[in-house]
Amino acid sequence: MNTPTPYRYERLAELIVGMIDNGALAPGTRLPSVRAVSEQHRISISTALQAYRLLEDRGILVARPQSGYYVAASRRGALALPSASRARTKASTVSISGAVAALLEHASNPALVPLGCAVPDAALLQSKRLDLALARAARQHGTRYNIYCAPQGDPHLRREIAKRAMRFGHAQSPDDLLVTSGCTEALTLALTAVAKRGDTIAVESPTYFGLLHTLEMLGMKAFELPTDPTRGIDVGALARLLDMEPVAACALSSNFNNPLGSTMAEADKRALLALLARHAVPLIEDDVYGDIHFGRERPKPFIALDGGANTIYCSSFSKSLAPGYRIGWIAAGAYAQQVMERKLAFSLCCPVLPQVALADFLASGAYDTHLRGIRRLFEENLARMMRTIEASFPADTKVSRPAGGFVLWLELPRRFDSRALFDEALEQGICFAPGDVFSASRRFRNCLRLSAGHVWNDRIENGVHRLGRLAQAQLAR
Repeated sequence: MNTPTPYRYERLAELIVGMIDNGALAPGTRLPSVRAVSEQHRISISTALQAYRLLEDRGILVARPQSGYYVAASRRGALALPSASRARTKASTVSISGAVAALLEHASNPALVPLGCAVPDAALLQSKRLDLALARAARQHGTRYNIYCAPQGDPHLRREIAKRAMRFGHAQSPDDLLVTSGCTEALTLALTAVAKRGDTIAVESPTYFGLLHTLEMLGMKAFELPTDPTRGIDVGALARLLDMEPVAACALSSNFNNPLGSTMAEADKRALLALLARHAVPLIEDDVYGDIHFGRERPKPFIALDGGANTIYCSSFSKSLAPGYRIGWIAAGAYAQQVMERKLAFSLCCPVLPQVALADFLASGAYDTHLRGIRRLFEENLARMMRTIEASFPADTKVSRPAGGFVLWLELPRRFDSRALFDEALEQGICFAPGDVFSASRRFRNCLRLSAGHVWNDRIENGVHRLGRLAQAQLAR
């Protein structure tokens, strides 16, 4: 099976991106009308509009009411996108626990410039209203909630989560959901429900180091799939893998992969789901960044396209609202019984008070107002970080362009060593995430991830500038 041929709207979008990159379309330039583009390229108006909206979702174009589409002013295009990762020939035994522990220890040190972990700044989240709801629940009904709740979690919270799922096209009952201690527990429950020690799990490459750490602790292997910085995994490569060797499950980000920021097009998601269904391989999806989208509409997760027949959906509020509350959830579909049994064994249930407070917060509509604010802040942070990288890192640095989330992935020349830079940066009071922790085979040593999840200020900007100068100095040696 070959890589799916791009749809006509995707080909048009790639043409526009190429014109922006080579300077033919400068920032602020107004693009031809949808009708004019459809006539020029002999495509339907709906296809032309789909291409424009795709680029708007990626932050490349901006729509102005009654005026049309324009090249985004924040996009300077001086730095190329990172390379698509190469295919691996076999699964890897994961061994990154020591590196992850060291990174987390440094990332939690407030004395260091916080570019390391993808945890949003409490000052930026401004969760005071949620905290007040927690205090009110404790004051008014503290005794009632000082109990074990049902293993599935608070019914009110599950209803609110189910109502939100309707917005992205997934109709589910609150009874289909189980509240977890963050997305990490949800992923652990899912993996242990469908796979056993020694099994192979197909993952993106690079992928979130927390997933790799979980695979290591469970004794599972990771097969790293080639992944494009914009379009996500290569479905053709996954097809070839499934034809060659057994895979227990596929574990992927729904949207805005950490660290690349890539999002698969809906057509590619459907192709992947059809492929997995033919091979009877379950999909475990992590959608923690789905709510932090910069485009007009939230990209659909896999479960909204599959209905849950072959997909286990995992998410949490840790990236968008309340990392300290540790509230996540899982919709396990056909694996619900296995997941429930493991939940009872691992943690029995989650604390009640945070669930009650969060349910009230969601029901009030405050979460939607909150999301509009942080989406704007994170998008601005990424634009500022991109400009600072362009001004201070080596000219041949490649940088991702995510349309959601709050991390950037940087690729430098092959001879660059992000591990050596990590040690130097710590001495300079700066923490970031070196690239090799995002790979089971410890690839991407010439890459790094920067988090833009904190309030942008002189300290953050100066930290990125100094990091860029250190990178330049290393390559000059």
